[in-house]
Amino acid sequence: MVKTKLSTKKTLKNMLIVVITIFVLLTVRIGWIQMVQGSELQTMAYVQQTLDRNINPKRGNIYDATGKVLLATSASVETVTINPTNIKTEDKQKVAECLANTFNLKYDDVLKKVNKKTSIETIIKKVDKDKTDQLREWMQQNGINSGINIDEDTKRYYPYQTLASQVIGFCGSDNQGLDGIEAKYDDILKGQMGKIQKVMDATGGNADYEKENYIPAIDGKDLVISIDMTVQSIAEKYLKNACVDNKCTDGGNIIIMNPKTGDVLAMAEYPDYNLNSPYDAYTPELSQTWDNLSEADQMKELQKVWRNKAISDGYEPGSVFKILTASAALQEGIAEVDKAGEFYDPGYIIVDGVKMQCWRYYNPHGSESLRQALMNSCNPVFIGLGEKLGVKTYFSYLQKFGMLERTGIDLYGEANSIFLKESKVGPIELATYAFGQRFEVTPIQMVRMASVIANGGKLVTPRIVKQIIDPTTGEKTDIPVKISDNVISEQTAKNVLSMMGSVVSEGTGKGSQVAGYSIAGKTGTSEDGVNTGKYIASFMAIAPMEDPELVMLITLYNPTGEGGHQGGGIVAPLSGQILSEVLPYLGVVKKVDDTKPVVTVPELRGMSITDAQKAVKELGLKLSIRNKPDGELDESKTIIVEQSPKPGIKINQDNTILVDI
Repeated sequence: MVKTKLSTKKTLKNMLIVVITIFVLLTVRIGWIQMVQGSELQTMAYVQQTLDRNINPKRGNIYDATGKVLLATSASVETVTINPTNIKTEDKQKVAECLANTFNLKYDDVLKKVNKKTSIETIIKKVDKDKTDQLREWMQQNGINSGINIDEDTKRYYPYQTLASQVIGFCGSDNQGLDGIEAKYDDILKGQMGKIQKVMDATGGNADYEKENYIPAIDGKDLVISIDMTVQSIAEKYLKNACVDNKCTDGGNIIIMNPKTGDVLAMAEYPDYNLNSPYDAYTPELSQTWDNLSEADQMKELQKVWRNKAISDGYEPGSVFKILTASAALQEGIAEVDKAGEFYDPGYIIVDGVKMQCWRYYNPHGSESLRQALMNSCNPVFIGLGEKLGVKTYFSYLQKFGMLERTGIDLYGEANSIFLKESKVGPIELATYAFGQRFEVTPIQMVRMASVIANGGKLVTPRIVKQIIDPTTGEKTDIPVKISDNVISEQTAKNVLSMMGSVVSEGTGKGSQVAGYSIAGKTGTSEDGVNTGKYIASFMAIAPMEDPELVMLITLYNPTGEGGHQGGGIVAPLSGQILSEVLPYLGVVKKVDDTKPVVTVPELRGMSITDAQKAVKELGLKLSIRNKPDGELDESKTIIVEQSPKPGIKINQDNTILVDI
């Protein structure tokens, strides 16, 4: 009996110990869950109990330099999702059938999603509203009011399709910028995602006691860029024609920049691609074989055309680079502009025991001044100038002109130049540098270098985006112009500009002449690599000489047509064609020819188009509307708000007055 009682007490004692131990362990576990894992578990519970559907913000617009032309915008579309657990079993097949038919999808794929046990499935993204309206009508007719969600969304759209494609870039399906401005300014353009939050019950269905919590999206900010749609269109038109006519196997590019501000008015590439369908074949020839290419090969082709060679690819600039050598020589006082017989070209020059010929070795230029040497693009003269300057001094000017650094243009993918290290440059290398061979620079670096000569000696940073606008508040943020102090004197810049003017008026760049305008320029022809058999033809233009408004570089890669591959032969005339349209558009007034009738430009601002037409006709002038909208225009009621040239300017008859309405 006593033994039994002791045994019972021992059992109770053990049980008590076990209970206490379990209680302590439970307390510790509860404390751990509450204190350590509490935040994490609370978040997990929220995720399980809520259903979030994202609302894409409207991506900011991109406008051209005028602030009026829309280059990229976001159209309103909608995205369709489903909550499979909220669709009744008896409705699943007909819901799948409706979704498949409405959006032209495979029925079996849609049915799999409808039968899933997940909380949300995406059926289709970025679909036009007329399609989703059909779905809404079907849902109403069939009494289905839960399980199918139609949410607002946006889709990127480019009204001008191929215009400035390598500059603007494009977006992915999630509205993220993938290239060009779209990528560089993605954080500003994309805005902030919104949400529709809904609480769910334990089965995954809607909790009737809770309503949807709508958190609106915040739209992205707008950009005003430096690209002028009209200037860009002109450049692209002539570039395409030139590449086709001259059979440029590797395409070409044109950059037009304001040398005072660094604003890039045009950056054209050929070939280009359609921004609305960036993953499609971009030429008729490529379309014929596109489906036969592997996915990897297709991507290689696309990456080639997406690439902005004007900033990403180096090339040998050839004789255009002689303007830097001439600038350094004048600045250092080792040469004069018009000293007769200062140089002599026998058709070659000996450098470190190596005979280096002039391009016209068979008919030497003979006695020349520096101006004549630049006009003739005479290699021996510039090789000699390089020798006199020496490696150290020459490299100091490469640095001053920004040739040893990236320009800082606000686009991704900018490459730097490729020069030998200063310590490894010998007499032969210096000689080739002096006339523009055996190194690589990018076209945008060359335009920046020429802008120093055009703006009186200052180094400017190229700019693509001019202004950021908050569409909600209207607040505008200007992107500052970046310009340095003089890297060469104003007089040196004027002297080189004057010599470049002679290149166009009397030298190898005659093809770039435009009646009524003073054009400065320099031709360039270079090898595309060593012993490749390929050439690069180029031309640098500055206009007008009196007060330069633009610097333009045209580069054609491997022209193989009947016109040859010389810059003076095929690119200078192209420059003249472009400038004949761009300069009047920019409001640059032609020089007055005293041998022809001269009239004073009248005040047209505030007048109707009809009245202005009469006024200019009486003076023997013409009228052109610069920003004429599509469709019919009531000229009697349309008022002129701006004009170029301004009132009071003297011009020759038969000129055209450009007006804005």
